[in-house]
Amino acid sequence: MNPRWTVKKSDGELLAHFACDSPLEVARKIVPGRYDAFRLHVSPSYRELFDRAVKQILDREDWQIVRMRGAGRARRAEALRLVAERM
Repeated sequence: MNPRWTVKKSDGELLAHFACDSPLEVARKIVPGRYDAFRLHVSPSYRELFDRAVKQILDREDWQIVRMRGAGRARRAEALRLVAERM
């Protein structure tokens, strides 16, 4: 299962409509312009412009890109607890 990433506001609220499988995908949703995904991976100068635009928006809005805590860990812990009870 892929980790999920999203935007967290300064008050701790997670913005689910920004949720993606990677921080880069979240950043691409944040930036209003269209940035080519391939060029972001192969062109350092293009990535630098993109990173600067993302940083400006995150700073202005007082947001952070964070990893979401998934229910997957809780489900695994519950499954292990149930197995241990049966033994």
